[in-house]
Amino acid sequence: MTSQPPASAALFAPIATLELGIVRQNLLDLFCQVAYKQGDFVLSSGQRSSYYINGKQVTLHPWGGLAVGRVLLSLLPADAVAVAGLTLGADPLVTATSVVGAYEGRSLAALIIRKEAKGHGTQAYIEGPTLPPYSSVVVLEDVVTTGQSALKAVELLRQAGYSITQVISLVDRLQGGAELYHQEGLQFQTVFSIPDLQARWAELHPTGDSAC
Repeated sequence: MTSQPPASAALFAPIATLELGIVRQNLLDLFCQVAYKQGDFVLSSGQRSSYYINGKQVTLHPWGGLAVGRVLLSLLPADAVAVAGLTLGADPLVTATSVVGAYEGRSLAALIIRKEAKGHGTQAYIEGPTLPPYSSVVVLEDVVTTGQSALKAVELLRQAGYSITQVISLVDRLQGGAELYHQEGLQFQTVFSIPDLQARWAELHPTGDSAC
């Protein structure tokens, strides 16, 4: 049984200067190494699944976070002034994208949406800078299944007076999220779909053994 090398500093250290296509491939490999698992799982939606993706294993990884920021930044429309998402999964996404944007000379506010209003002070749902009305904000998500988490963020941002027309996800599980966003008049982009991860995972684990 051949061991696969870990996601190491040697592999990901140059991520800040690598060509974007290579960054994207490295990001896919990292998902397959640390985030994608096969087995019997119950998802937060209550659905059972033969696989599970823990996106935070990638987005909180030091090189993964940088790669995520670079890839997501490249997908943002020119008029976007902020990125936002529902806590907890989207927190590292909006932070990484905002920070990478600053390094590349682009100002993007990072907004984090609470699942429940803060119980003190302003009792706000949205944490981050207050933007002018109708500001263009893009909602980010790590893994989309039914689409409900990102849609909640969209609704709360719209209630705050912002313009939301697009959702971008790292992974689409192809279980209804894209269709929901379309029904709500939202554009949807995804960096990877589940077949992308499964095909690459199979290449890295030819025996089907996740430990190989």
